Amino acid sequence: MKKQDKKIYNLIKEETERQRCGIELIPSENYASEHVRNPLSSAFVNKYSEGYPYKRYYGGNEFVDKVEELAQNRVKKLFGVEYANVQPYSGSPANFAVYMATCQPGDTIMGQALITGGHLTHGAHVSFSAIYFKSQQYGVGTKKQGKDGLFDFKEIRALALKHKPKLIWVGASAYPLQIPFAKFAKIADEVGAYLAADIAHIAGLIAGGMHPSPVPYAHIITTTTHKTLRGPRGGIIMVTKKGLKKDPELPKKLNKAIFPGLQGGPHDNQTAAIAAALYEASQPSFTTYAKRIVKNSKILAKTLMDGGLNLVGEGSENHLILVDLTQTHGAGSGYFAEYALDAVGLTLNKNTVPGEQSSPFYPSGIRLGTPAATTRGMKEKDMKFIGKQMLKVLEIVKKYQLPTEKTERKEYLSKFRKEIDSNKLLKSIKKEVRQMAIGFKIP
Repeated sequence: MKKQDKKIYNLIKEETERQRCGIELIPSENYASEHVRNPLSSAFVNKYSEGYPYKRYYGGNEFVDKVEELAQNRVKKLFGVEYANVQPYSGSPANFAVYMATCQPGDTIMGQALITGGHLTHGAHVSFSAIYFKSQQYGVGTKKQGKDGLFDFKEIRALALKHKPKLIWVGASAYPLQIPFAKFAKIADEVGAYLAADIAHIAGLIAGGMHPSPVPYAHIITTTTHKTLRGPRGGIIMVTKKGLKKDPELPKKLNKAIFPGLQGGPHDNQTAAIAAALYEASQPSFTTYAKRIVKNSKILAKTLMDGGLNLVGEGSENHLILVDLTQTHGAGSGYFAEYALDAVGLTLNKNTVPGEQSSPFYPSGIRLGTPAATTRGMKEKDMKFIGKQMLKVLEIVKKYQLPTEKTERKEYLSKFRKEIDSNKLLKSIKKEVRQMAIGFKIP
């Protein structure tokens, strides 16, 4: 490749170096092991296999069938479910298939609002899930409500009773506390709705015993495979015993929704890599890993709170931390924080917060997590180091405030980026971060 396609070779080299010299804190990213990455470039990348095991539309699938069946069985054993489809290309197609299997266009659905930590495909107005279905969104509060976390179940129940949704989603992309699945199940059962648990962020924590499982409560479960599960980029759909009891035809409906409803042939190399990741997740070492993720997240959260930052949920109970910068830095300050932190090699993402006073484009918070850093072997002292460096950077960006006039923003942000790129203290912090990061290998 170095000789034949130097441009792509150099880009791969540069990205590898970026990852090696920085610390990945985006909670939805991780590092796949060599064991997982090898199947992605195996002979399975060459095959096409529309259909399902032993019922293909093409010949030559005798080994593909065994790989997919192995992956299905590993899902069922790891999570304790009755059915698994491992063909979704990613999480969004998996969720779309759930709609196709349980709803008709125009039916009412419910999900957590994107701006309060939910997911696009759970009914956000810009998503197909609100374009083709009537979406009712529930939110979260800014204060803990005991064992219910940030959820107001009185309000959620009232919303469900009023609108009678056919499908209710539970699961989030920016929620730092444990999810009380049983409470959602009680509401779904009361109104006769399907309960779908999207565990994309916490699948690895559930597999490792560090988060309660939705299996006893949900009818359907979806997940991606590349976050805390530490696999390739892909998706999985599961049906529980409760789901089969509600509708014995659910597996057939979901299979049909994926193919031929949404997708063509599965990515067989991806299926093989998912099977490899599931094998890793079934080992005792993965339980140790899941425990370390949560421990690291709690330590990092405490470091940030001790430094004067406001955390949604007052800490972390999983892999994720959501910092609300509204009071300390002002509305819309997430943009400044993300850019400056990325400049020193601490990569995370700007994010909306409950009670958001700005917009998703210029939100008032930042979202970070510990799965990737934990994969590299970072522990308690490393989390404290990361937290302290973050506090230094965030102190520097305090003086920057998002202009209320949109016409002024382009020039202001351009000036901000130039000042950050030339800031001597930030360059010094970047050297410290790099020195720390290169001491930890990437799989």
